[in-house]
Amino acid sequence: MPVIRLDNVSKIYKGAKKNENLKRFETLSHVNLQIQQGEFVFFVGSRGAGSSTLLNLIAGALQPDGGAVYLDQVNLAKLNRRQEKKLKYIFGRVPQESELTRNATVFDNLCPPGRFKRMGGALTDAPLITKALGLVGMPGCEERFPAEFTNSECRKIELAKAIVYSPPILILDKITDRMDDDSIWDIMHLLDEMNHRGTTVLMSTHAKQFVNIMRRRVVTLVDGKLVGDVQKGRFGDIV
Repeated sequence: MPVIRLDNVSKIYKGAKKNENLKRFETLSHVNLQIQQGEFVFFVGSRGAGSSTLLNLIAGALQPDGGAVYLDQVNLAKLNRRQEKKLKYIFGRVPQESELTRNATVFDNLCPPGRFKRMGGALTDAPLITKALGLVGMPGCEERFPAEFTNSECRKIELAKAIVYSPPILILDKITDRMDDDSIWDIMHLLDEMNHRGTTVLMSTHAKQFVNIMRRRVVTLVDGKLVGDVQKGRFGDIV
């Protein structure tokens, strides 16, 4: 089962920070972390603390400037092309910024290019999309467009896209930021159920009250440094 390990990972950007021009700064600084398959981990901290960068590194969407990120014993920076293609079926991702195409139907947004095949005129994987939309509470919306839905509903559609192929690891970056409380609670129930069935859930969020209710592992970041890692923690726990 996939084990995620960050070994002394740092990420450096060039740009303005705190009113200083073109300064190199570390978004992440010497982070060491290990996550077992089947864990549910909240990544919390103030805005700009580094949680989005950390999740992108874990998913292989970014490469570290120092240290290494491993999936099992494989360095994600050294994958061959075949291994890279497999990542999208290992990680189901909801990025911080929406990637839904507004002028495409929900079905087309959830349908990966080149993945679907026809047998007898029917799309063989269409039932997977129908099932995923039902799980997130958005049944029957395949032929509608993202512009017709609220922010909360669009985030649910993005979650459906992430779980279509039942990936072993879910990476959810600020999925709750534009959701109403009822929708957040529905999503937390779904994620809790998926986690109990073995899915690893890695989630950055500012939804303090829901983190405190769930009482799962809480990793806290401050200025790119890991300052807290607490099992059955609460928002902001550092010991």
